[in-house]
Amino acid sequence: MDGIYLRIFTTEKQKHNGILFYEWLLEKARSLGIHGGSAFRAVAGYGRHGKLREEGFLELTPDLPVEVVFLLQQEEMDKLMAVIDAEHLSLLYVKSAVECGFTAG
Repeated sequence: MDGIYLRIFTTEKQKHNGILFYEWLLEKARSLGIHGGSAFRAVAGYGRHGKLREEGFLELTPDLPVEVVFLLQQEEMDKLMAVIDAEHLSLLYVKSAVECGFTAG
């Protein structure tokens, strides 16, 4: 099966409509019938502004990068991006064509 691997980047403190953005995005995708999505928190990273963020012993809330990923069909990708565009969100994303499937087990 051919699909699309979509990666959307945010930070762990970024909010949209009063909730954490990655939670909002996962809930929107679920409401669209997208069958799965995951959010991964980085241990360190920097973005377009060049500010290095990393987890430290004394820093209790560092606002680290979060990557939200989905494996989609083109129709699902179009629906999700339409929701994001309708909210006027400016996000970095990476879209890759992939081949995916399930093992026989």
